[in-house]
Amino acid sequence: MKNIVETIFGRKNFLKISLPILLIIALIIIGLFSFQKPRTTTLTPNQAKTRTENFINKFLMRSGNTATIKSVSTEYGLYKLNIKLASSDVNSYLTKDGKLFFPQALNIDQITAKASKAQPSAPKAVSATVKLKNDKPNVDLFVMSYCPYGTQIEKGILPVLSTLGKTINFRLQFVNYSMHGPKELTENIRQYCIQKNEPQKLDNYLSCFLQAGDSSSCIGSTGINKVQLASCVSSTNQKYKITSNAKNHINYRGNYPSFPIDQADNVKYGVLGSPTLIINGQQVSSNRDSASLLKTICSAFKSQPKECQTVLSSVSPAPGLGTAPAATPTTANQAPASSGSASCGG
Repeated sequence: MKNIVETIFGRKNFLKISLPILLIIALIIIGLFSFQKPRTTTLTPNQAKTRTENFINKFLMRSGNTATIKSVSTEYGLYKLNIKLASSDVNSYLTKDGKLFFPQALNIDQITAKASKAQPSAPKAVSATVKLKNDKPNVDLFVMSYCPYGTQIEKGILPVLSTLGKTINFRLQFVNYSMHGPKELTENIRQYCIQKNEPQKLDNYLSCFLQAGDSSSCIGSTGINKVQLASCVSSTNQKYKITSNAKNHINYRGNYPSFPIDQADNVKYGVLGSPTLIINGQQVSSNRDSASLLKTICSAFKSQPKECQTVLSSVSPAPGLGTAPAATPTTANQAPASSGSASCGG
């Protein structure tokens, strides 16, 4: 026996025979473990329903709203979930192990086919005539301070305000809800206070702010009283409970916090979104370039002043902050479209 062991495990024989065999066995064992697929658990449809409902209602829904899964089926190797929300039904998908949730699936073929059939139409120029005439027209522009289409019309109307000066009564007002986060609530209050306390500086402030949204720099460059402004912002915020109501989801409009400072005029004029242009109490549609806005506002005079003959730019500003021109004309009070809305809200 000793001789047999020595024969097999002797140094020379071990290196020539046994060691290669042991190495081959080790490699086979390692390969089996390395290439073995991880075990996964497939949820039943009922388990998928329960898991997804709990996830949506706990992490995705706002307080007071509840989602319900109406049905679970299989499609493309995934669970297809028909989910009932507050105002509509949506289809979502879940991997069968319950780890990945897809709120929406986009069918590339359908979208591509639909887009290829769509024929773009040339935008129509709009310059309305105001029916009710005044010696000194009243012009009210309702916006959200960070709405890209509100800022667009502001850029278009500022040269008009500079041209017409004291021949009109202009007032910047705010839509009674906000869609662009806490910064918009603060900026709305800030602009309201500038107009209230130092109205002669509002146009210059807006001209600066609309370039890059740098309110701090614009307050300094336009010489606005910082102490007075801060006091007004604080007292106005407390009076209308703007930040508090937003934080506590009080008086929301759908998913958006309220901004009640100009609530009475919002109701009076039927304001639904940003921008909304009111001239002599009438909602008016107009292209957002300066030339069109000048023509529209001048149509509200009983007798037009010489300033109405001023030639202003007919190039529509681009939506949002900045100084670039728009690719195509858009109009004030234009209703939202399914793609490329020309207003915020509505």
